[in-house]
Amino acid sequence: MRTLHHLESSISGATASILLPTALVSVDPRYADAEAVLVVGPEIAAVGGLDKCRAAAAGLGFGDVPVYELAGTLLPGFIDPHAHPLMYGQLLSWVDCGPDRARSIPEIVALLSVAADALPAGTPIRGYGYEHRNLVEGRHPTRFELDEVARDREVYLMNASGHGGVANTYTFEVNGIDRSTPDPEGGTFFRDESGELTGELSDAACNILTGLDGVKVGRHGPNFHLGDEPAEHDRQLLTAQNRFLSAGVTTIGDAQVSRREFEAYLRLAETDRLVMRVNMYLLSHLLDSAVQIGLTGAFGNARLAFTGIKLYADGTLGGWTAYFPEGYLGDPCRTGQLYHEPAEFSGLIVKAHEAGLQTATHAQSPTAIQMVLDAIAEAQRSSPRPDARHRIEHCGLPTPEQISEMARLGVLPVNQPQHYYNWGEGVTDAIGTPGERFNPLGEFVSAGVPVTLSSDAPVADPNPLEAIQTAVTRVTRRGQRLGGDELLIDAATAIAAHTINGAHALGREHDLGSITPGKRADFVLLGDNPLTVDPSHLAEIPVLQTWIDGRPRLPAQSPENAD
Repeated sequence: MRTLHHLESSISGATASILLPTALVSVDPRYADAEAVLVVGPEIAAVGGLDKCRAAAAGLGFGDVPVYELAGTLLPGFIDPHAHPLMYGQLLSWVDCGPDRARSIPEIVALLSVAADALPAGTPIRGYGYEHRNLVEGRHPTRFELDEVARDREVYLMNASGHGGVANTYTFEVNGIDRSTPDPEGGTFFRDESGELTGELSDAACNILTGLDGVKVGRHGPNFHLGDEPAEHDRQLLTAQNRFLSAGVTTIGDAQVSRREFEAYLRLAETDRLVMRVNMYLLSHLLDSAVQIGLTGAFGNARLAFTGIKLYADGTLGGWTAYFPEGYLGDPCRTGQLYHEPAEFSGLIVKAHEAGLQTATHAQSPTAIQMVLDAIAEAQRSSPRPDARHRIEHCGLPTPEQISEMARLGVLPVNQPQHYYNWGEGVTDAIGTPGERFNPLGEFVSAGVPVTLSSDAPVADPNPLEAIQTAVTRVTRRGQRLGGDELLIDAATAIAAHTINGAHALGREHDLGSITPGKRADFVLLGDNPLTVDPSHLAEIPVLQTWIDGRPRLPAQSPENAD
């Protein structure tokens, strides 16, 4: 038998091979006791015992099929059905101002100033990753503090939520924004008690950052589609792709695709540099265009596909823009926002539904979640589609009654436990005791609602094992656990949530998500078995190999060597 170090150099020329890992987690109950996998070309041909796989190979006309012993646990490749890869790759080229780099506003200013000194004159200075509740000041920086970095060019510091941040005075002045400028629909220019701009801006207000010819999304969501040269976007997307592959992620759902993202994916696909599988959700400002050109269902190939429409009901809990009409505990005058009035939002859902499209709506608060459920119920009454698979992204704080309604309507929540891990305490700080139910995964399972996990990268790094650990333990980065045992799920359920349930949410369960004959040979090889390791150490399990179409693809082509 051959060992792992022989594999990468030899398997590319083989038409059939058998993988024999130390342990195998198929995520298919029919193959719970399997020990080996027969791979023929890009597909799984048989799963079971070694003798069964050899017999299956012989039955397919293959003679002496090589057997590769893999020291580790083999799982289906992780699926991340809600992420923003290009945004993630772009932020990796910005200044990291997260909690590991800066815990105060002066430290952020210092980091940005170092970057300013190293950049050519006039080049925008961009940072990311701060969470105001984690700063010692407990507040957002102001435009005046960012003016210390530069007064002659744009300085923008994106909040960790991705739903806005802080800009310097130059950015407002060059765009003609002053204290008398009204807020745009779906966004806010924040002001102090005297009505003066603080520098903080959110959601649709970020349109001012994208340039005259950049992507404009209006009230349809946060605008993080800042432009760079096409070659730079390609480099950023390749960087992000390597990060996903290094975490064992083989398939993603891009949950906010504009012209910027679509063009970048096409360039990589046309030059055979797109390795991971991508399912695109067009942002809802493109809904009419999609319907007009006949995008009335999923289409594409096994690598790049259009899957549905992404909408926004409310904002983010991290940025205090999720809609709580009674106000936030930390600021009763701040309620967050709905992106659309209920009737208008319902019209968007009905239009997409009647066109045969899946929808994926960002909604965090109970009010926003109810608006989504009401719209889906109306759409189903007017045009019944039993398997529409409409999604609610994040779905942070649904009521028990809403969870029951989701089960009845077949609505799929797509959660991000890493949000809980990184700032779960911030939710209770923002809205009080009800925040302890944030991401109530156990309640979904009890109600018969499938649990699906994702990263929302760059809001969190793509790290399925960290998400699985948090789903199983509900312990935050600070070591605190919120809520009771009824909110927990077990490791097997969490693994399914990041594999087969993710495939189901993308409409790809027929070819992805489990180690099952007939499916694509997408795998992740882990250094330990996540079903048997101490749950508090799940995130420490190393990713050894990531496979796509029966070939090891970790790492992908590095940006440095890309064309």
